[in-house]
Amino acid sequence: STALVVVNALFLKELEKSHREAYRLADLAMEDESIVSASCGTTALTALVIGRHLMVANAGDCRAVLCRRGKAVDMSFDHKSTFEPERRRVEDLGGYFEGEYLYGDLAVTRALGDWSVKRFSPLGVSLSPLISDPDIQQMILTEEDEFLIMGCDGVWDVMTSQYAVAFARQALRRHGDPRRCAMELGREALRLESSDNVTVVVICFTSSLVPQRRRIRRVCVSDEARARLQAMLEG
Repeated sequence: STALVVVNALFLKELEKSHREAYRLADLAMEDESIVSASCGTTALTALVIGRHLMVANAGDCRAVLCRRGKAVDMSFDHKSTFEPERRRVEDLGGYFEGEYLYGDLAVTRALGDWSVKRFSPLGVSLSPLISDPDIQQMILTEEDEFLIMGCDGVWDVMTSQYAVAFARQALRRHGDPRRCAMELGREALRLESSDNVTVVVICFTSSLVPQRRRIRRVCVSDEARARLQAMLEG
């Protein structure tokens, strides 16, 4: 029992380590393409589900939100100047903001690429406050956890996490189709006048939201009973 817990803990630690390495390698791969555009960059959001274990990694302002019995649980943090711990991290490294933008140019404080902003020491250590290292959140899913919404900033610019969860939950109760639900969430963001690109993924963890077909009960009435009922109706 104790050995199993230790093995699981080591496994989860290695999973987190592999996620960080994957983000680092993706970032370096974009450096190789910087001849095309050194200002090219992107945010990244990933989710890994193994059994009932959920791991979410994020670098940038995409967001993952878990629905727990109708309540929104944020599984990632928006890496922007408005997130105080991230603002402090940037300023402690000598970075600065103009308005809400890093160096007056970038809306995010973590991203893959954007090598025109990043710089490294001879030892390969980042000297820039703009980093690709993701925040990672892990949890064990329970029966109360219904679905996960993953969306880019075009979604979260116009709706709160709770709004999105309530909207998606209502949609899933109508038709039970996560793909259709994601499309409807995207259309809702556009209806709310999102001015950015909109990408949405919905992942269901339970079938309890899927609407059940109503059973039609058929009742057989004998000729005698039918005649008696007709006589009563006719007075």
